[in-house]
Amino acid sequence: MESVWGTGPSRAAGAPASKKAKDESKSRSRRRWRKGKTKASRLTHSMDLHTMTQSLVTLAEDNMAFFSSQGPGETARRLSGVFAGIREQALGLEPALGRLLSVAHLFDLDAETPANGYRSLVHTARCCLAHLLHKSRYVASNRRSIFFRTSHNLAELEAYLAALTQLRALAYYAQHLLATNQPGGLFFEGDEGLTADFLREYVTLHKGCFYGRCLGFQFTPAIRPFLQTISIGLVSFGEHYKRKETGLGVTASSLFTSGRFAIDPELRGAEFERIIQNLDVHFWKAFWNITEIEVLSSLANMTSTTVRVSRLLSLPPEAFEMPLTADPKLTVTISPPLAHTGPGPVLVRLISYDLREGQDSEELSSLVKSEGPRSLELRPRPQQAPRSQSLVVHIHGGGFVAQTSKSHEPYLKSWAQELGTPILSIDYSLAPEAPFPRALEECFYAYCWAVKHCALLGSTGERICLAGDSAGGNLCFTMSLRAAAFGVRVPDGIMAAYPATMLQSTASPSRLLSLMDPLLPLSVLTKCVSAYAGGETEDHSDPNQKALGMMGLVQRDTALLFRDLRLGASSWLHSFLDLSGHKSHTNSVPVAEPMRRSVSEAALAQPEGPLGTDSFKSLTLHDLSLKGNSDTSGSPELSLSAETLGPSVPSDVNFLPGPDARKDAKAPGELRAKDRGQGVLANFPEGFHPRRASQGPTRMPIYSSPIVKNPFMSPLLAPDSMLQSLPPVHIVACALDPMLDDSVMFARRLRGLGKPVTLCVVEDLPHGFLSLAALCRETRQAAALCVERIRLILTQPAAPAAPAAPTEPRV
Repeated sequence: MESVWGTGPSRAAGAPASKKAKDESKSRSRRRWRKGKTKASRLTHSMDLHTMTQSLVTLAEDNMAFFSSQGPGETARRLSGVFAGIREQALGLEPALGRLLSVAHLFDLDAETPANGYRSLVHTARCCLAHLLHKSRYVASNRRSIFFRTSHNLAELEAYLAALTQLRALAYYAQHLLATNQPGGLFFEGDEGLTADFLREYVTLHKGCFYGRCLGFQFTPAIRPFLQTISIGLVSFGEHYKRKETGLGVTASSLFTSGRFAIDPELRGAEFERIIQNLDVHFWKAFWNITEIEVLSSLANMTSTTVRVSRLLSLPPEAFEMPLTADPKLTVTISPPLAHTGPGPVLVRLISYDLREGQDSEELSSLVKSEGPRSLELRPRPQQAPRSQSLVVHIHGGGFVAQTSKSHEPYLKSWAQELGTPILSIDYSLAPEAPFPRALEECFYAYCWAVKHCALLGSTGERICLAGDSAGGNLCFTMSLRAAAFGVRVPDGIMAAYPATMLQSTASPSRLLSLMDPLLPLSVLTKCVSAYAGGETEDHSDPNQKALGMMGLVQRDTALLFRDLRLGASSWLHSFLDLSGHKSHTNSVPVAEPMRRSVSEAALAQPEGPLGTDSFKSLTLHDLSLKGNSDTSGSPELSLSAETLGPSVPSDVNFLPGPDARKDAKAPGELRAKDRGQGVLANFPEGFHPRRASQGPTRMPIYSSPIVKNPFMSPLLAPDSMLQSLPPVHIVACALDPMLDDSVMFARRLRGLGKPVTLCVVEDLPHGFLSLAALCRETRQAAALCVERIRLILTQPAAPAAPAAPTEPRV
């Protein structure tokens, strides 16, 4: 007979029959549990919205009637009440979702790519309805059983009812965005005051229900255990960080209090909500950089692909000449980065599966920066391979504030093996210490150095691909725009995974998903953008702690945690069982501080004219679609703004749908005529009240700064003349990513200009899936898709130009 897990050796013949039966029962139970994890997701795809809603309402009424007849007990009353609430919210949500779904196709890139924030919001709500439907069926089938776990099922139903209520509020917000936006536009383009009002109301919505029992319900089941681990680690790290900031120190007792978060999902959700709303960007920098600790990075390297070369290089801050693409006889001077901190070296990491010619040269070895003892040759390989014809220049993500190439090294090693080409990953300086445009300057400098010295990197440089994820995708686009402005060689193609192309604080349907996204909440996103823009001025750190550096602090505090774990284990039971000592958190209202003038004069300099400072502050996507092909053939040594904001003439290309599309979009038009004067604040139906956060004031900076509209910061806002200079673009986005609309609208703009662009949207995965590539089959497939797009750039000499956008609803 098979073992419990079905794959082990046979059990001894003399095993007791009762033990065999028990093992078989456990095996069946595990199989049922594994099947049940995916049943709700199958319901999402197998039933239409109306059928799902009616089935849920019928089951809710049946369960409500049953528990109402069970007497006056508190548990029966709560169960009856929760099913009444499910019925009410499901019936109220269905028409709102139906309205969104009826016009969602107007916002797709094309018929083959049905993806945008409206579709994602409907899909997420369907996931919640499907889970409630599955749970309601279970209750109806097992409510009379003596093994029915009443408390557990009640807690889960109440959690998903809270989630369904909040999703209904998001559907109403999305309806008002639909009524207010330009036809075909996904980002709100109204008055900035209305945007601020919308965001302030939006962030008051209760979020804790999405971070407890419902954590990650919208993602593929294989991701959810990882998200639970991250959430427990986050709240524990937040408790430790809070004690350090208040000077209480790290103790064994404070360490073990995190055990309560592991066993109490509601407590964990409330603490998670407090952290994302109220802790500053320095906390997120420290938390995201945990993977850079030597012990964790060593473990990651042990499980990743073994490569022959992984060397950290320090490029000296020396100016050099680059030939102009238009006339190689002429050159332009590439100066070292200067913004904020003056000239300084730029760190890059060279990764190569094979040792290639030039990679062991004395000239390259002189640039190597020591990282301590790291074994790079774990198995014998042939001697030098010839130079590759291609090169990949990689820019990592991390919200502009965290991580380095070291964090992304595991999947970059796999890329190096699969592509057979060297990879150069740029370690740009991070905000808030180095705001915009420092990172852009360093990426541009490193890219130009790589093009000039590709022979040292083991490449002939015939084909160069630029690749990046999230914030790195943003820098890929903006760096290519700067290369075009300087007149030097642009990369042969760009692969951007879930890029951020709109850094302005604005609303879109996919941004609404940040209410429930544990990896990219809106308040965290806003804090990162604020830091990159130079608006993060708070610094409460101790000078002695500053001297250690961020990673030194993390390493030191981790050592303290393990020390206390060893010395104070005896306090486990006391702190673990002390569940009644919950203390309310008091939150101080942050004092608004003016944004420091940390952006270089070159970045803020804006010429007068049709796109001068005043007009640029109120520039919208619709306006940009009318900006023409300005002459950018002048001197490349222009300011970042002057490169793009010169005189322009109207263009015939519009990335928004044409008149025919506006005629077809009748439903949004009717809403617009009725509700335009009401702004984007949702008018909820009478009797509907979403749940509000109880965590006090939110430390989320909402301000209007001209710098976030700079095309070198928000490439979606770049004029047509700048976007015309981009090479072929391949975007891999996530359907459930709050930044999905960034990818869709950017691809639509490029498609409207006739530029080669592809958009592939993967389902049921969170933002940042590249760093989770080894986690499950779905993330591996998504990572393989990115590799396929890079290979397409490196092997195809030229991509065919896409046709100009027709005057159809779908561009």
